[in-house]
Amino acid sequence: MAGVVWEITHSVETDASPEFAWNYWANVANWDDPPAEFELSGPFATGSRGTTRVPGQEPFQWILRDVIPPKAATMEISLDGAALSFEWRFAGLADGRTRLTNRIVLKGEKAGQYVSQVEAAFGGDLPGGMKKMATSMANADPNRKGMRD
Repeated sequence: MAGVVWEITHSVETDASPEFAWNYWANVANWDDPPAEFELSGPFATGSRGTTRVPGQEPFQWILRDVIPPKAATMEISLDGAALSFEWRFAGLADGRTRLTNRIVLKGEKAGQYVSQVEAAFGGDLPGGMKKMATSMANADPNRKGMRD
């Protein structure tokens, strides 16, 4: 498969503890990104498959790769001649909070065909979506409140 054609990385910090942040995120019921709906078949583990449904579009399938609780996981969508991956990393901070990093990567010999679609879907919305997730985590953690970015 050819190299990276497009990528974006963003990080935020949440007041949620690393363990809580991981467990919250690993429950796809907490993925709040309307109008998309997410479903996971099986445990949140390497090899498990998921489905994302968006009204008016065909559902698309993804697979979990490189799941290393509570540190990292990658969701990968196979495209014709390309792959789109969402690489999530969770880093504990000295004060007990957590840094969340999401790197979205489009690669493959036909990846160029998907750049405009991927940019439109994820290029401008990544910071806002991550801030929303970080705030939700912090608000749900019974030991922490608030969020910083």
